[in-house]
Amino acid sequence: MANPSKKRGTDWESAVRAYLQEHHNPDARRNVQMGAKDVGDLDGYYLHAAECKDEQRITLADYIAQANREAVNAGQPYGCAVVKRRRASVAAGYVVRDLATDVRLINRLRDAEETLQAVAPTVYADHIQRHGEGH
Repeated sequence: MANPSKKRGTDWESAVRAYLQEHHNPDARRNVQMGAKDVGDLDGYYLHAAECKDEQRITLADYIAQANREAVNAGQPYGCAVVKRRRASVAAGYVVRDLATDVRLINRLRDAEETLQAVAPTVYADHIQRHGEGH
């Protein structure tokens, strides 16, 4: 690849895809770029359009605006940027979204867990055990 920045971005997308395949969704894949109707770099990050960024100069506002536009194009409720952390593993990368998006996501999670706890307390207890309270 002639453009080193493009190669770095492609390598980061591939690394994030591999991480998601191992830890989240075996069917995660890189998307084909769609121009004005781009749908994010990755498909298969549950409920998200994910925009992967590996750049020397980090511009969060631009990344979030792009991810939110692409979430609309992809028909996903949430957009996020997955930003490479220098000299760190893929798992140490940053997932970034604006506060409004994060609050919508956390409210959805809270409501789902409250419903699960009310309807199926044993399943809820198993859910909490499986996902743990710590890291």
